[in-house]
Amino acid sequence: MNRFLALFAFVVFAIFVGILAFEVPSPDLVIVILITMALLAYDFITSSQNEPKD
Repeated sequence: MNRFLALFAFVVFAIFVGILAFEVPSPDLVIVILITMALLAYDFITSSQNEPKD
């Protein structure tokens, strides 16, 4: 369930910043959005992995 909610939040955020990037086509803004999305994707991948149980 946590992965689903994280994926849903990722998709909603991507749609929001995608609309922002298309409405305000500033190259600097697009670069910041791409960096932010890359960091968000990295966090999603690393935090949603199964951790070994001790």
